[in-house]
Amino acid sequence: MVQGKLMSVVVALAVVIFVGSFCVFTVDERERAIKFRLGEIVKTDFEPGLYFKLPLVNNVRKFDARIITLDANPERYLTSEKKNVIVDSFVKWQIADVGTYYTAMGGDEHNANLRLSQIIKDGLRGEFGKRTIQEVVSGERAEIMAILTENAAEQAKEFGINVVDVRIKRIDLSEDVSTSVFLRMEAERARVAKDLRSKGAEAAERIRADADRQRTIIIADAFRAAEQLRGEGDGEAAAIYAAAYEQDAEFYSFYRSLNAYRDSFKDKSDIMVLDPANDFFKYFKNSKGVVE
Repeated sequence: MVQGKLMSVVVALAVVIFVGSFCVFTVDERERAIKFRLGEIVKTDFEPGLYFKLPLVNNVRKFDARIITLDANPERYLTSEKKNVIVDSFVKWQIADVGTYYTAMGGDEHNANLRLSQIIKDGLRGEFGKRTIQEVVSGERAEIMAILTENAAEQAKEFGINVVDVRIKRIDLSEDVSTSVFLRMEAERARVAKDLRSKGAEAAERIRADADRQRTIIIADAFRAAEQLRGEGDGEAAAIYAAAYEQDAEFYSFYRSLNAYRDSFKDKSDIMVLDPANDFFKYFKNSKGVVE
């Protein structure tokens, strides 16, 4: 009898626990919850905690409240120059208003990603269409991302979505554009190199001409100084010779003749064919150079 009562208590307790599990639900910090009553939304602003509901009357749906990353496939966009670029981007978003999100997207994350992806594509198409390749690749990428984030966040509000950030991972040129850009860069580098070479050649010619001019001036100055010194030396030598000649003209003539003889007969093979009566040999006759 006691055992039967105990079994009844256990069964009753199990029934209570089972029914009670349908009457409570929990919401944690990573979730957004919606409470329905016969399919109609009755509450959405749940804080983390334990809540009650009526079985068969109320039901609850939960959604991820964390930041979700939408990594879009690379897409082609035209720049203002009508050149194709391949853009790889991603979006970070989260649910801001779970009621609006459920109403607009049916609570389907896939639908939200599709809608956000279209918003970002339209934004990229518009921003890239206003800029050149150089601007989108190197100059204004940060500005483009800021504009896309702001515009996407404004449009996504009506879906209960908060766009946290829009980022462009990379921008690649299509093969035809890459070839064109590389050829243009090569031509530009060649032009710059040619310009630098021509400037270098011009500077070299200018330096060479200046060096030649300085060389000519230095040589001319040196030649003038040398001639001046030579003239001064010749003048001094002539003055010395003249002074010596005035002291003893006969000795001076004799001395000059001896030097001439010495220079003329340095070698035994030296031969001179002259008239013996020539004045050159006058001192061969006597020391005074006169016929006796």
